Amino acid sequence: MRSKRSAARLSEPDAAGNGLIDRRIFLGTGAAAAAAIGSIVSPHAAMGADPLPVAPWMRVPGSPFVGYGQPSRFEDKVVRISANPPNAPGTGAARTPLHRLDGMITPNGLHFERSHSGIPDIDPDAHRLVIHGLVKRPLVFTLDALARYPIESRIAFIECGGNSRLLYQQDPAPVNVQALHGLLSCAEWTGVRLSTVLDEAGVEPAAKWLVAEGADAAGMSRSVPLVKAMEDALIALYQNGERVRPSNGYPMRLLLPGYEGNMQVKWLRRIKVTEGPTMTKDETSKYTMLLPDEKSLQFVFPIEAKSQITQPSPGLTMQGPGLYEISGLAWSGYGTITRVEVSADGGKSWATAALQHPVLPKALTRFRMAWRWNGGPSILQSRATDDTGYVQPTRAELITRRGINAYYHFNGVTSWAVGESGEVKHVYA
Repeated sequence: MRSKRSAARLSEPDAAGNGLIDRRIFLGTGAAAAAAIGSIVSPHAAMGADPLPVAPWMRVPGSPFVGYGQPSRFEDKVVRISANPPNAPGTGAARTPLHRLDGMITPNGLHFERSHSGIPDIDPDAHRLVIHGLVKRPLVFTLDALARYPIESRIAFIECGGNSRLLYQQDPAPVNVQALHGLLSCAEWTGVRLSTVLDEAGVEPAAKWLVAEGADAAGMSRSVPLVKAMEDALIALYQNGERVRPSNGYPMRLLLPGYEGNMQVKWLRRIKVTEGPTMTKDETSKYTMLLPDEKSLQFVFPIEAKSQITQPSPGLTMQGPGLYEISGLAWSGYGTITRVEVSADGGKSWATAALQHPVLPKALTRFRMAWRWNGGPSILQSRATDDTGYVQPTRAELITRRGINAYYHFNGVTSWAVGESGEVKHVYA
C-alpha cells in the first residue's frame, strides 16, 4: 500500500465513483506519464535539496557472503501462516502472504503448501517415476534420465481447490487476505512435457485418462484427463530456477496449468494410463461440490476467473486521506486475464484497472488502480474477465448457483470495507 498526501488533482476526470482515478497514469510512458503522476504526488518536494545524512550502516562494513541468501531482518513479517492439527502431524496448509508481496512471482520460500501427511525426505538418486497402464512400452525414469529430455519453462499459478472457502460462510470471516486467499502462488516451473514421455511410452487408443500418484505417506493420487496431459502438462523439476522445494514436490511434481492444485501431484512417482477415472479416495471423499439440490459437482478441474485486492486489505491500516494505489492479483484457469475492474463504492460504479505486464495465460496478473481516498467509508472490490469472456461473479451470484456447502472453487467478488479510521475489514456487500 502506497500513499502520498496531496491536495492536487489530475486534470483527467475520475474513472468511477468515490475517488478512483483514470488508469492512464499507469499506462503512459516517458515524460508525459511522469508529469501526470507528479501532478498528484511529489515525493521530491518534501525532501528538499539538502545533502542526505550518513546513515549508521554506512559507517561500518556489512555482513559477509553466505551460501544461500536470506531476506532482510526488517522483512520478518513476510512469512507464511500455517495450520497443523495436533492429531495429524504434517496434515494442513501454509498460506502465502499475498498482502505483503508485489509483482506476479511468489518466492519459493513463501509458495503456499498443502500436505496430507507431511513432507517426505526423498533421496533423489533412489527416486523413480514409472509410466505404465495402457501404453505399449512401460517406462521407468531416474531423475538424471528424465533431465536428458527437452526442457522448457512456463509461468503458472497454482491454487488449492479449497482456497477462499471461508466466503461460503453465512457471515464474513474477520480475517485478512492471507487467511482467506493465501492458498495461491505463482512460479516459473521448468521441466519435461508429460506428453513427451507419454509419446515415448506409446499411449494405447483406448486410453482417455491417467492417474498420478505421489510418494508421500498418504499416497496422494488424482485422475487427470489424457487430453490435458497431452496439452500442456509438465513434469516440473525446477521452481523459479532452483530445484523444486521439498514442500512443493521435490524431486519432481506434476504441473497442470490452470487446474485445481490437488491434481498437480507432488513427489510424483507413478503415472498409470487408463480408460476412465480411477475414483481414488482423494477425488471421491473430497474435491466435489455439494449443491443446494443435494447433488454434487465432480471433476470440476479448471480454476474459474478470479481477482483479489491485496493492498489495501485487512491488517494494512490506511494512514489518512490522500492518494493510494489499489493493487491486486487476477487469474484464470481458462486462459488469459483481459480486464480487471475496481470499485470503491461497493459495486455501484466500476473503473478499469491497469494490467502490469507480462500478462500470461494461466498465470497471476498484477493490476493497479490509483485512488484518491477522501477519508470517508468505502467498500473496495475487484472483478476479472478472461479471454473466454468469463466474468467473475459477485458472491451473491455464486451463492445463488452453488449454495453455501459447496466448499471448493469459490471465486466470487471479495469486499473490503475501509472505515474513517483507515481500518480495513472483510465484509459482504
